[in-house]
Amino acid sequence: MTGVLPNSAGRELSNPPSDGISNLRFSNHSDNLLVSSWDRTVRLYDASANVLRGEFFHGGPVLDCCFHDDSSGFSACVDNTVRRYVFSSGKEDILGRHDAPVCCVEYSYAAGQVITGSWDKTLKCWDPRGASGQERALVGAYPQPERVYSISLVGHRLVVATAGRHVNVYDLRNMSQPEQKRESSLKHQTRCVRCYPNGTGFALSSVEGRVAMEFFDLSEAGQAKKYAFKCHRKSEAGRDTVYPVNAIAFHPVYGTFATGGCDGYVNVWDGNNKKRLYQYTKYPTSIAALSFSRDGRLLAVASSYTFEEGDRPHEPDAIFVRSINEVEVKPKPRVCPAP
Repeated sequence: MTGVLPNSAGRELSNPPSDGISNLRFSNHSDNLLVSSWDRTVRLYDASANVLRGEFFHGGPVLDCCFHDDSSGFSACVDNTVRRYVFSSGKEDILGRHDAPVCCVEYSYAAGQVITGSWDKTLKCWDPRGASGQERALVGAYPQPERVYSISLVGHRLVVATAGRHVNVYDLRNMSQPEQKRESSLKHQTRCVRCYPNGTGFALSSVEGRVAMEFFDLSEAGQAKKYAFKCHRKSEAGRDTVYPVNAIAFHPVYGTFATGGCDGYVNVWDGNNKKRLYQYTKYPTSIAALSFSRDGRLLAVASSYTFEEGDRPHEPDAIFVRSINEVEVKPKPRVCPAP
């Protein structure tokens, strides 16, 4: 049985970006929230207090951002740069460059490195401690089969999803070649990849209203667990409308996950039991990004039109922070049939 919650979309943050929101991330240490936008800014919010703590301006739209720690962060920009910020001082510098727009940035606590993916068909690893010069900061550059669209980390594992439905899995301790080279099990363009918190696999979403649940274990038994499911679709008068699934976010405590689509809905799923747990009230426009806070008490939702239907009038870009009830994200116990 699935539920539709009647409660509100959550608390709307003041001072939102003035153009499309490309990503948002909660800190691993607090309720600070980092937001990147097509309005050429990265914004730092205290999500609990609803306060804008800082704003950093770029030479072009910003496609991704992530925290280093609670005092600094990184961004990926259309002007081909990877930038670092120190929030307290407002200081920023360029960590490095790609040959085309940078669309993904992650910080690996396991490796102590910044990892970036670009439309120049490369993945690059950077040591932020060596940033007195960009050449010293660059640890390595790794060619990819196509433009990088999404990356995700868990421990020493890195998953890279590119155009052409390619998926490469790396071990950060040996980046000389991918540990696994895969093809997406979904037939259409990949929109988002996110690793399971327990490190056993990853979820992949596509522009065609589907999510695939994949596993790293290549044994027959391991691969038998994988499956895909349809979501973010609407059926009216015998006609199906299928929406891109832009965002996936795993709950840090329960391992359940939320998906956000261009239909304006956020759904919460129990991947192990293959059930939808909840669907939240419809948001004003497309869901561009999602992030759970470190303890899973809060969910940040970017309601931001992603131009899937071209340039048309749309609702203003907004960030909502909703308090999570356990019933929305906790897996329901399996009911075993009576003997």
